[in-house]
Amino acid sequence: MAKPIITLNGLKIVIMLGMLVIILTGIRFAADIVVPFILALFIAVILNPAVQFMVRWRIPRVVAVTLLIAFIILLAVLLLASLGTSLNELGRTAPQYRSSLVVPLQNVEPMLQRLGIQVSVEQLSKFIDPNAAMLLVTRFLTQLSNAMSSIFLLLLTVVFMLLEVPQLPTKLQQLMSRPVEGMAAIQRAIDSVTHYLVLKTAISLVTGLVAWWMLALLDVRFAFIWGMVAFALNYIPNIGSILAAIPPILQVLVFGGISDALLVMAGYLAINMLFGNILEPRIMGRGLGLSTLVVFLSLIFWGWLLGPVGMLLSVPLTIIVKIALEHSAGGKGIAILLSDLSKP
Repeated sequence: MAKPIITLNGLKIVIMLGMLVIILTGIRFAADIVVPFILALFIAVILNPAVQFMVRWRIPRVVAVTLLIAFIILLAVLLLASLGTSLNELGRTAPQYRSSLVVPLQNVEPMLQRLGIQVSVEQLSKFIDPNAAMLLVTRFLTQLSNAMSSIFLLLLTVVFMLLEVPQLPTKLQQLMSRPVEGMAAIQRAIDSVTHYLVLKTAISLVTGLVAWWMLALLDVRFAFIWGMVAFALNYIPNIGSILAAIPPILQVLVFGGISDALLVMAGYLAINMLFGNILEPRIMGRGLGLSTLVVFLSLIFWGWLLGPVGMLLSVPLTIIVKIALEHSAGGKGIAILLSDLSKP
């Protein structure tokens, strides 16, 4: 009886899959080290166009980087101070939520009983613990203060990356066997990621400001917090804007009623339609080259691998992987699967 013979190509595939599993496992266990480095790298990519602009105006690169980082630190301090004040106010007003939530539950209880659903408002009210919300806010503020040292190291890494940019092409060319093709692929990846991150940051900033203005106009409490949430979650494709709208809608539903909640919901729908479905696709154009399914799956994969930062950076990370596959001998087929062939 003839023994099965493993082909050379099959053995290569098995070895590559095994290496991939080992690499992904290592990245997952080393996420505490890998995530800050990746985040610093993408922050440097976002800031490098501003540095290049100042350099073109005959400002020394060291001075340009110093001015930019100083401006970012000043802006971060002001934002964190405003955010801390709002979170403290949220913690102080948390006990009001218990009494406010009991009234809607009492109104809903008869309707649920008519449908055959037995619900006790007294039992449900026991699970509404305002002290838990206050404890959550306190823990968040403590973690925020403890994270200042990590933020300092992150910004220091960004500074060194920005100062290293002029020497980086020469170093990379010396490492490559085919420097012309390799540098072309790297430049394409950098251009695509820079194009995406800069435009996405600008659109997210405008989205957060408009959401803040809209909520302040409707006299919604903690509008600044919800504007910051809208700015941060807008980086998450597909579902980020939906997640950002849930907390303020629930808050208005509890304190203001259904009509006010529907008004806030309509405002968020208008913002998402304008910026997410009309403005962003027009500005981004065909820069991504990724199918919608791949964007959603990349959100799940990078979120599992790198946590929340992976979700925020899922699209640029997938763009880099796609371009790397396009320039490898065995990865062109996978790159085609990742591409959006519906666009010309």
